[in-house]
Amino acid sequence: MVLRLPPDEGAWTVMDALSVAPSLADLTSQDLTERAAAGEIVDADGRPVDLDAPVLRPVPVFLYRDPPEEFPVPFDMPILHLDDDLAVVDKPHFLATMPRGAHVAETALVRLRRELGSDEVAPAHRLDRLTAGVLLFTRRREVRAAYQELFAQRRVHKEYRALARADDALVERVRIENRIVKTAGDLRARVVPGEVNAVSDIELAVRHGEGLAEYRLLPSTGRTHQLRMHMAGLGTPIIGDPLYPEVDHDLAAAPDRGDFSRPLALVAHRLSFTDPLSGRERTFESPRSVR
Repeated sequence: MVLRLPPDEGAWTVMDALSVAPSLADLTSQDLTERAAAGEIVDADGRPVDLDAPVLRPVPVFLYRDPPEEFPVPFDMPILHLDDDLAVVDKPHFLATMPRGAHVAETALVRLRRELGSDEVAPAHRLDRLTAGVLLFTRRREVRAAYQELFAQRRVHKEYRALARADDALVERVRIENRIVKTAGDLRARVVPGEVNAVSDIELAVRHGEGLAEYRLLPSTGRTHQLRMHMAGLGTPIIGDPLYPEVDHDLAAAPDRGDFSRPLALVAHRLSFTDPLSGRERTFESPRSVR
């Protein structure tokens, strides 16, 4: 983190700056003092930081923290395809793609690196923690950029499946186009005026009982929560969505209590692309159902 100057003309110490940092809100002054004494708070050169020193300019400091306690995600992650360059998995719900925030060990990347015994494994793209389905990793550093570029340049055809309330108006494919932004720290993304950056085609695929239907979702872009927002915007929110159209705080917090019984009914069903190395057409498909 970067220590910033006080918001007024006063002065504060390193301890003052650390004490008001949102990312350290769970640590008391005593905790910080003990961490500093143990040499766990250092500057960019790895030297211990004096908590009583004045903050004269914005400077980076590094705090070494214990990994958070994580509930094991109790679902397998089958490998759909494996070759010298690629590993394609069927990621389960609730498993993050890669370490971030409170999710470190319980991530697809860590699981796959351990299973394959290689630290060179890297994701070519990302799926939200709550979304299951096809996730592609590269196995060699030399090929990583070529496959990541496929996704960055939107040269991958993606098809998702979702379960929601049946709506006759969506029997014919509809296209949703708007601008979505997500601010760091906000649970939800939002639609704002401006240039379109989120495009999805949506159609009802299969009717199920109890007034539900399976939908085929074809995103042309990959904004955070795009499909979830577009489904909710049509009045057909995805079953099990804790954020859209309204926040369900109990459902949102359930996985952090070890409750994995109510997954989001959204699956990355298929990925298709022209292989950037061989030129072959490749398709990977998840056998996972949204029901």
